[in-house]
Amino acid sequence: MKKAEPECEVCEVPHIHEELIRKASGHMPDAEVLKELADFFKVFGDTTRIRILCVLFQSEMCVCDLAEVLGMTQSAISHQLRVLKQMKLVKNRREGKTVFYSLADSHIQTIMDQGMEHISE
Repeated sequence: MKKAEPECEVCEVPHIHEELIRKASGHMPDAEVLKELADFFKVFGDTTRIRILCVLFQSEMCVCDLAEVLGMTQSAISHQLRVLKQMKLVKNRREGKTVFYSLADSHIQTIMDQGMEHISE
């Protein structure tokens, strides 16, 4: 038998709390910023991208090393790195013919650590 979902609460007596509405409305980012934030978090919705970030916490790596560690094709890794780079989560540097990827900054580690902490509670 399927477990019943809890019902959402509704106001028994409708009442608008003007001060709370003003406070919340005054701190709402504009629509474009909210879209960018939603797109940013969508990047974390893919297991392969999360796995790539976890590997890059340890060391910068080239595509072929990432493919070996993750047991995937270089093409699949390259595709996901492109997404991560577009969202400024990873950066790259060239050394001869090899391109090495690393985390863009320490914020990425913080975001991942807080996410792990949240799901572990």
